Amino acid sequence: QALSEIEGMGGRGSNLQEMRVQPLAKRTVDMHGFCKPSGFQRSPYLSARGNFANIFQGPTEEGYKAYHADKYDEDKNPNGIINFGTSENKLCFDLISKRLTQADMNVMDPSLLQYPDWKGHLFLREEVARFLTYYCKAPAPLKAENVIVLNGCGSLFSALATVLCDSGEAVLIATPFYGGITQSIFLYGNVKLVYVYLDSKITGTTTRPFQLTVEKLEKALQDARAEGVTVRALILLNPQNPLGDIYSLSELRDYLEFAKRHELHVIVDEIYMLSVFDESATFHSVLGMDRLPDPQRTHVMWGITKDFAVSGIRFGTLYTENQDVANAVASLCYFHGVCGPVQHQVAQLLRDRGESVALYWINQVYLRANHARLKAAHTYVTDELKTLGVPFLNRNAGFFVWIDFRKYLKTGTFEEELLLWKRFLDNKVLLSCGKAFECSEPGWFRIIFADKTHRLQLGMQRIRKVLEEREQEILAEEKEQPCQSDQDGKADSTDEVIFVSRHQDPTCASSSSLGDLIGLLQQQMRSSDWLQKNTAEQFA
Repeated sequence: QALSEIEGMGGRGSNLQEMRVQPLAKRTVDMHGFCKPSGFQRSPYLSARGNFANIFQGPTEEGYKAYHADKYDEDKNPNGIINFGTSENKLCFDLISKRLTQADMNVMDPSLLQYPDWKGHLFLREEVARFLTYYCKAPAPLKAENVIVLNGCGSLFSALATVLCDSGEAVLIATPFYGGITQSIFLYGNVKLVYVYLDSKITGTTTRPFQLTVEKLEKALQDARAEGVTVRALILLNPQNPLGDIYSLSELRDYLEFAKRHELHVIVDEIYMLSVFDESATFHSVLGMDRLPDPQRTHVMWGITKDFAVSGIRFGTLYTENQDVANAVASLCYFHGVCGPVQHQVAQLLRDRGESVALYWINQVYLRANHARLKAAHTYVTDELKTLGVPFLNRNAGFFVWIDFRKYLKTGTFEEELLLWKRFLDNKVLLSCGKAFECSEPGWFRIIFADKTHRLQLGMQRIRKVLEEREQEILAEEKEQPCQSDQDGKADSTDEVIFVSRHQDPTCASSSSLGDLIGLLQQQMRSSDWLQKNTAEQFA
């Protein structure tokens, strides 16, 4: 629809200020949320699609541009911007760089310098199949013929959207979600996203905030179909970005059964599967299920970018038993291939699974250290948040914490959320605001904690400064307007997501630690404005 609207504007040079895009039939999203500033003129050198790609950007793109122009450096630029917005693991460069510079990595065989099978070199696909069999706990050995290799999971999303959907058709996805998926599936294939909006309230059918249920999937699907939108697939992120949720086996089975009933493909992104850093949490891969409800429509993605702390090496892999899908995606690998020497390095990296004394690096060295470092960094950031009295989801997977800053919004709007985000940026710390993840509630932010201690400490100091200043401003405003009622978007002591402990099944609720209970009570006291509204002077 967006492309057709551009094309319908007439000759080149038209103004795009009034253009709007509609990713879901009933919910129109202002195009300015995804475009460069208003008044941007269409280029006479580009097609309609080219102009759209030129103006398309996420709502926080300016933050990343500012960061790249003013990066923090402990010695060269100590007053630069600290990046808590990009989901990268910066804790294990020492381990991974040492492994990638060992002698077995430096190979320049002639076959690596020639065109490969577009699915990827066979030696690499065999290694990927063995690796996924091992770590996904597959009930039977996975097959190399079902493996396709591309230069990153973003390319995989683009390719899958293109071969599974026609232009204008749609894919279901629960919000909040990693916003880069929008760009991946929309810019190339003009495929829409139908949002399954989740919220923080715990109701009778949910046991945790932002919980995805089959009922919510059914409603979003039926609403889209009622508006004439054809939905072809469902995207699942497990572990979930930005929530950090890990789906249970029963939840996965329910989602897959839902998709089977409606003949939907399921694209499962498991890119953080080895970044579950606490023993209390257990990750279940779709590939580890005894029986897939619809194996011909189930497609699993993984890559080394997150789990091996190498976001600069573009490598993603798809596992699908559907050979029609595999061949169609492979035809697009011509545009998204991985160079031969990198394929060799990845194969060598994945070969270290610990089956012998000589091959122990992944399990005994890397994962053990990575999980310990992630856990320590997560603990530091969440302890700081508890001290500040800031609610958050306490999860044990990924590199991020989903934070509730709603009490720092006076009016509870996305405009105010963006102003708070810009205020963090002005104070030289880059976060990701909820709007970038299509969150339905203003005031939620994502912070990346997978960073070195000195940057975490300085970044949290800058965050604390902004929040304390904002808190004082709100108190001053409330003194001037004592009778003004609280806004709906502001967190208070009645909210059900005041402090959210780590994800537990209802049967395990009794094992919640005393420390979590104390943290909950402390946070409720801090976040309540009862003391401010009921002073001794007022009682007198």
